[in-house]
Amino acid sequence: MMKITKISGWVLLLLGLAIIIGALYSSYNIFIGEAEVPEIFKTSKESALSQKGDSQGPQAQAEELIKEQLEKLIPAETITQILNLIVYSIFIGILIFAGTQISSIGIKLMKV
Repeated sequence: MMKITKISGWVLLLLGLAIIIGALYSSYNIFIGEAEVPEIFKTSKESALSQKGDSQGPQAQAEELIKEQLEKLIPAETITQILNLIVYSIFIGILIFAGTQISSIGIKLMKV
């Protein structure tokens, strides 16, 4: 019985370390540019063409002008990239936390 507990402890320790190392390696590949951040959020391209000319009122023209200026200042792709990085970072943090907990259970089993 004691031998099974120690073997289980080693297996859990190695599994936890493998999860942590895998998460860090994945983050490293994204950091150096070998891999892309998984796309959770996507930008949608507007298929409707905006009508220019006399058919728009001054209010609609002002809104269109403001929209164009905001798009030049902060592109929509940048916002989605930031959101994707935030979600990916949270996921990697959860993986590292889970790997730590699994490893600590393994260490406790090895001490018994």
